[in-house]
Amino acid sequence: MLCRIGCVFSIVLLAFGAVNATFPSAPGDGELKKFVFEEIHMATKFRLVLFAADEAVAKKAAKEAFAKIAELDRMMTNYKDDSELMQLCAKSGGPPVKASEDLFKVFTQAQEVATKTEGAYDISISPVVKLWRRARRSRELPPAEQLKKAMALVDYRQIVLNANDRTVQLLIRGMLLDLGSIAKGYAGDAALEILAKHGITRALVVCGGDVVAGDPPPGEKGWRVGIAPLKNPDAEPSHHLLVANAGVSTAGDAEQAAVIDGKRYSHIVDPKTGYGLQGRRSVTIVSRRGLVADAWDTAVCVLGLERGMAMIESQEALAGLLTFETEQGIATRVSKRMEPYLVKE
Repeated sequence: MLCRIGCVFSIVLLAFGAVNATFPSAPGDGELKKFVFEEIHMATKFRLVLFAADEAVAKKAAKEAFAKIAELDRMMTNYKDDSELMQLCAKSGGPPVKASEDLFKVFTQAQEVATKTEGAYDISISPVVKLWRRARRSRELPPAEQLKKAMALVDYRQIVLNANDRTVQLLIRGMLLDLGSIAKGYAGDAALEILAKHGITRALVVCGGDVVAGDPPPGEKGWRVGIAPLKNPDAEPSHHLLVANAGVSTAGDAEQAAVIDGKRYSHIVDPKTGYGLQGRRSVTIVSRRGLVADAWDTAVCVLGLERGMAMIESQEALAGLLTFETEQGIATRVSKRMEPYLVKE
C-alpha cells in the first residue's frame, strides 16, 4: 500500500456512454465497445476505461494491466519491509544498491523535480510525514526534538543515482523514502503501455487524484475530466479539462488536514520547514506522462501560488491550474499551456 506524500484530491471522470455499448469507430478500429474494470491497489481504486472490439481481449489486457499495477505496488510500498523500496532504505548509509528498471525510472523523475525545485519536492521526507500522521490523530504538534531528528534525515541531495550501473545510494543512515506522490502516475503510464500491447489505445486509467489518458474515445477529441472545487471535493467540478495522450494529476488538502492549536495544517509537508502547509490549495498539472504530472502537483503545492506558477511556466512539459486560498480570497491561476485543455462552458 502506498501513501502519497502530497495528497489525494478529487478528479472526476465524465464517462462517455454506457458500459458495453457499441461506438462508431475510425477506419481500422473495427466495431468498438466500452469496458470498465476496477481493482484496489496502492490504497486507492484503480479504474480502467477502455474501448475494444473484443471482450476477451479487453479482459485479458485489463488483467495484465492490473497485474503490473500490483507488481509496482509491491515494489514501491513503504508499508512492507520486504518491498524493493524498503530493502533499499534498510541499506541506507551503505554502498550503492542495484535497482529495478521501474524503480530507477521513478527515482530519476523524482530527483529531477527535487533538483529543479531546490528541494520543495523531496521523496526523503518520509520520517517527517510519519510524525505528522500521528499529529493529525492526536491533534498535537510533533515534539520539537523528534521533528529535528526526522529533518536530519531529509535531503534529496543525499540520494545518489548512477544511470550507467542503475544503482541508488542513500548517503545518510536511517533515510526513509516515500514514493506515494509519484508512483500512481507511473502505474497509470505502465497500465496504458500494457493495454497498447494488446492493441487497445483508446483507454484511460483513473487512480485517486491521477488520470492517465491514451487516445480519445471514439468520435471524441479527448477525455473529459472534472476538477473538484477547492473547499468541497464532493461538489460539481469547478473546471473541466479535455485531454488525450496525457497525464493529469491534482493535489490539494481539502480532504486531509488537522486543526492544532487553532491552526489548520495540511498533510502536505514542506521539506524545508518540516511543517504541514497552511492555507488551502489545489494544484492540477497536465503533462505527457502521469509520472511527471504526479510529482509536479505536489511540488507546486509546496512552492505556493506565485512561485509555483512561475515554475510551471518555465517548464515546457507542464501545464497548470492553481487555486489557492489567500488573505484576499480564493485566487485561481491558469498557465498559458493549460488554456487549450480547459473546456469553455
